[in-house]
Amino acid sequence: MNRRPITTAILNRRMLVALMMGFSCGLPLLLTLSVLQAWMTEAGVDLTTIGAMTLVGLPYSLKFFWAPLFDRFTLPFLGRRRGWLLVAQLLLMVSLIVLGYSNPLGNPELLALAALAVTFFSASQDIVVDAYRREDLPDHELGMGSSLYINGYRVGMLLASGGGLILADHIPFSMVYTIMALCLLPGVVTTLLTPEPHVERAPGTLKAAVIDPLKEYFSRSKAIWILAFILMYKIGDTMAAAMTTPFYLDIGFTKTQIGTVVKLFGFWATVGGSLVGGVLMIRLGIFHSLWIFGILQALSTAGFALLAMIGSSLTGLACVIAFENLSAGMGTAAYAAYMASITDKRFTATQYALLTSLMGIPRVVASAPTGYMAAHMGWCLFFVFCTLIALPGLLLLLAIEPGRQLQ
Repeated sequence: MNRRPITTAILNRRMLVALMMGFSCGLPLLLTLSVLQAWMTEAGVDLTTIGAMTLVGLPYSLKFFWAPLFDRFTLPFLGRRRGWLLVAQLLLMVSLIVLGYSNPLGNPELLALAALAVTFFSASQDIVVDAYRREDLPDHELGMGSSLYINGYRVGMLLASGGGLILADHIPFSMVYTIMALCLLPGVVTTLLTPEPHVERAPGTLKAAVIDPLKEYFSRSKAIWILAFILMYKIGDTMAAAMTTPFYLDIGFTKTQIGTVVKLFGFWATVGGSLVGGVLMIRLGIFHSLWIFGILQALSTAGFALLAMIGSSLTGLACVIAFENLSAGMGTAAYAAYMASITDKRFTATQYALLTSLMGIPRVVASAPTGYMAAHMGWCLFFVFCTLIALPGLLLLLAIEPGRQLQ
């Protein structure tokens, strides 16, 4: 068990960098989703086009295809990680400004291309930041660093979605996107000032950058079990989250109550959970934290079943949201730290991109039938099912070789 001083593990340059890079990665995400949808709706674009525009988010799921380039090639300035990161950040800022000056109604094709450029350079930034964080943080700081990265990411999302929509009531969307692009400048400054992490040996050819990460990973004795764990660890939490808004409305909560308790209060509960999770991981280690936080995640999902029986109690909602978001924040921090811990530093960009893309599969596949299930099972049984489906993910921890994980 780790006995390093908590203050030393939190108050250092690496933690600040993780926080700032998380903010830079979280800010662009909703600018091509909720904010763009609001702009297109206001401009009079039809719903079919608005729905199809969600396809511009594909680079986030396909980023592992070009991740090997960032492992193989080093630009002639700032080093292998910071050089690519600076390029991605500057092109992302330019793409956001171009997107803001596009015409949703008059030229939706160019708008889509600009939005696609935003998601491509945003996904590229994610690849390099994930690799940098793994190489920059020593093993005992991965938990807290992942926690601060996630919190920075959430703050960036909140600024882009909440702040962006509020600004759009007072200034044109072109100015909103320009302001959001300028909000990425702290990330650029961080890239310029932080040191380049040292890696002893990088891939010597593009073939090695593509093939060797897969060979290295699948040479491990528990490789398949680890992939199964990554797919299953948060599946119950994910399935429940897909139906929570219809659930709140169906049992009698108003949209104002949902917005206040679930979104605002819930946001800070999640941030608190991530921070608590990061601190606990310093003492418990990542592997033990996965067990404890996973059990708490499952119990918090069961809280929705209890709320279904109680009905529209505002106190009950606040308690369930506090517990669920705290445990979700803790679980996500441990989950991200675990994935970072199992990457080989020679191929961090490629392996981490593959794992995070795999992590997103349940969000799409497992969430698809949740509406049908809730309609036929009823809310209480549906959330009980989501609680039980979390158990295989926990049990898969028994199949993973503990010696390969951080203790």
